[in-house]
Amino acid sequence: MSFTVTRYDGDAETWDAFVRNSRNGTFLLERGFMDYHADRFHDHSVLLRDGSGQLAALLPANEHAGVLHSHGGLTYGGLVLGPNTGVADAVAMLDAVRAYLRDIGFARLHYKTIPWIYHRQPAEDDRYALFRADATLVRRDVLSVVGREDRLCYQERRNRGVKSARRASVEIAESTDYTGFWPLLDAVLRARHGVAPVHALAEIEHLHARFPDRIRLFIARHAGETVAGVVVFETTRVAHVQYIAVGDIGRQVGALDAIFDNLLVAVFPDKPWFDFGISNEDQGRTLNVGLVAQKEGFGARAVAHDHYTVECGPAP
Repeated sequence: MSFTVTRYDGDAETWDAFVRNSRNGTFLLERGFMDYHADRFHDHSVLLRDGSGQLAALLPANEHAGVLHSHGGLTYGGLVLGPNTGVADAVAMLDAVRAYLRDIGFARLHYKTIPWIYHRQPAEDDRYALFRADATLVRRDVLSVVGREDRLCYQERRNRGVKSARRASVEIAESTDYTGFWPLLDAVLRARHGVAPVHALAEIEHLHARFPDRIRLFIARHAGETVAGVVVFETTRVAHVQYIAVGDIGRQVGALDAIFDNLLVAVFPDKPWFDFGISNEDQGRTLNVGLVAQKEGFGARAVAHDHYTVECGPAP
């Protein structure tokens, strides 16, 4: 099977319909999400069509300094595969993408996989294609994930936090008040990590308006004040924690433990996977031991998220 590679031409309807019907796409790979930061990432997404002209796969991507990234502005974003593609197709697809890039003068593809917990059907065909292309593993992050089946018990420290929040009458609720939560998030991230949220307030409000059932905010209130909050990106199979923030008072009364307990027990008990996100820095080589221990205290265990580089070879 041979595939033709063409650059995304702005037909968002066709793109989004394919993502929704794919084996491994999520709303993060729809154009309504991807394009919010089009001013920061030079989009160079591509479509792959089979010999009959049928759309068979997508590759969300941006270009930077002669390298194609899949996609620098997204948590994940490798080949989005249609339901009828197989492993041999994926090998041919990656070869076709490399040839396309080589022909237009790109030397390298930086490939970010989609973790398997997000797949609606198994879709690690690209892992084999990467192996066949002699791809180099350049980064491995660790997601801390709780599965619906055979859940582990909370560690006693997490149980104590939940009980403390109950004694302090901490109230947990879903909210749309991003304006009220964002200053707390910004202050916590700057104080503890020296960074601002990836999404500005206007951006997260814009994205929430586009995906109100997918982007959800849960807050903890104590004595009428918001003391902690969690933003969740919900996909078909995964509830992913995108942002976490807790202030000093919230930490004292166990507010964050109470939020996570509520999410795991009451909000997402039937979701196959609850993803606390990564605890890595320095391109995956540094593990924040305290942060990952907190997540593991709720029974989370590791799922790897890999990044590769693939050489395209010199232009003919």
